[in-house]
Amino acid sequence: MIEQTIYVVDDDEAMRDSMTWLLEGEGYKVACFDSAEAFLKARHNTMRGCLVLDVRMPEMSGLELHEKLDALGSRLPIIFITGHGDVPMAVAALQRGACDFIEKPFHNEDLLSRITRALEVDSQIAARQQRNSAVAHRLELLTQREREVMHLVVAGKLNKQVADELNISMKTVEAHRARVMEKMGVRTLAELVKAVMSVS
Repeated sequence: MIEQTIYVVDDDEAMRDSMTWLLEGEGYKVACFDSAEAFLKARHNTMRGCLVLDVRMPEMSGLELHEKLDALGSRLPIIFITGHGDVPMAVAALQRGACDFIEKPFHNEDLLSRITRALEVDSQIAARQQRNSAVAHRLELLTQREREVMHLVVAGKLNKQVADELNISMKTVEAHRARVMEKMGVRTLAELVKAVMSVS
């Protein structure tokens, strides 16, 4: 399993140092960057953990970095660090999918509790991705005919309707349906519908 890392992106060296000291003291793995550009260069799709991001930075702001990461399909939860005047911007960022924000000056406990929450979100996202790729892999095991039967069953068609639509016997539909359930690793129709919806 990939270890979670807290990525701190802030142009203020003193802030980076104090955060590193705080977070490493709590046993977290920390990686610091002095600009949004530096983080973008190092970024890759398998990063796990969360991003603690200053809203105001020279060159590319934290909000611009957030937009770029969104466009790249990044799932890393983001906690924005804001000055007093930046709260409306931070609220807008939350509406666009950021995880949280915290106003300077902040208490260490407040930051740590937000980080704990963000790491939980990251774990949930990773678990969901793992489930989805397992479902996608199982779908690949289905034959063309099994897939056709499955789509009609998931659409709510009865075995008789499936048989009529595909011009096959009821017995054949039942056999295909049983194999679909087995290959997809589900026991009920509801589980099958959920599995198919998770990857569609």
